Amino acid sequence: MKIELKKITVRELTNGFEDNDENGVVGYGKKLDIRPPYQREFIYKDKQRDAVIDTITKNFPLNVMYWAVREDGNFEVIDGQQRTISACQYVNGDFSVDGLAFHNLTNDKKEQILNYELTIYFCSGADSEKLEWFKIINIAGERLTDQELRNAVYSGSWVSDAKRYFSKNGCAAYGIGSDYLNGSPIRQEYLETAINWISKGKIEDYMSKHQHDQNASALWRYFQDVMTWVSTTFTKKRRFMKGVEWGTLYNTYKDEKYNTKEIEKETERLILDDDVTKKSGIYPYILTRNEKYLSIRAFSDATKQKVYEKQKGVCVVCKEKFEIEEMEADHITPWHEGGKTIEKNCQLSCKECNRRKSGK
Repeated sequence: MKIELKKITVRELTNGFEDNDENGVVGYGKKLDIRPPYQREFIYKDKQRDAVIDTITKNFPLNVMYWAVREDGNFEVIDGQQRTISACQYVNGDFSVDGLAFHNLTNDKKEQILNYELTIYFCSGADSEKLEWFKIINIAGERLTDQELRNAVYSGSWVSDAKRYFSKNGCAAYGIGSDYLNGSPIRQEYLETAINWISKGKIEDYMSKHQHDQNASALWRYFQDVMTWVSTTFTKKRRFMKGVEWGTLYNTYKDEKYNTKEIEKETERLILDDDVTKKSGIYPYILTRNEKYLSIRAFSDATKQKVYEKQKGVCVVCKEKFEIEEMEADHITPWHEGGKTIEKNCQLSCKECNRRKSGK
């Protein structure tokens, strides 16, 4: 990891400054991505913004800032985005401080601001080193998400194209996935989810491998396939569908044949089942038949106490007597066979017997 301390004047920083809204903010001769395209937009409050200009005009030091050095020789702001934007916007005439815009100042005061030196750390090195370092310094202001940090580390043609699909308000991924995904495109959560699914959890490996691809069309096609599979397998949209690990399920079950009418009937039945406490788990349960996804309602402490008294503290399996804290409640007729979480369907066994039974 190479970290170089540089002094950059406000004059150099504001050269070529352009604010293109969600298409990004650039400066430093257009070699610096101050806010990359489709990265979420933070706006300093007037008091914070004015404090930056007040610090510069009084020649007080601003906190050190960090730029990532890209492979093409250009840069991206990792820490200090809002301080940078505040300085550039003021010189650009976008706001005034105490009634004075930059163009209202005398020439000597303008020169003082333009000659003010910012302290910048230029960070370059292996991708893994940069990612580790960026996570360490991401400790102040508006924190970047893990995916925003990854986008900086693995910047290039692939990330730029992927953002086009996944990372702006009203993006294509939001259009087809908003009923099934949690999070926000501009926080990079849609992009992170898609990469996590296609890479089976190895996001950095995938981004490193594809960093220099000309486009992200393979990721986009995969995401479309997942969304099509979901909508044709579970044909009725419900609010419980948001946040399910659809890509993980698609990777395993995409080639299975399903009766969608039967799936819909079972989905309706499970939604009405009061013992199913996690409705979003219905979808993975239908595919996997693993009851853990449903969080079947447990017997209450009051029910457990009543049954303990009826059993006189005796385990139904080993017939030994135990304190109530040493026993666990279980369904007599299992839930998947129609048994309900009610007192007459409850039995107590000691922890050892119950776990031995569960492990069979």
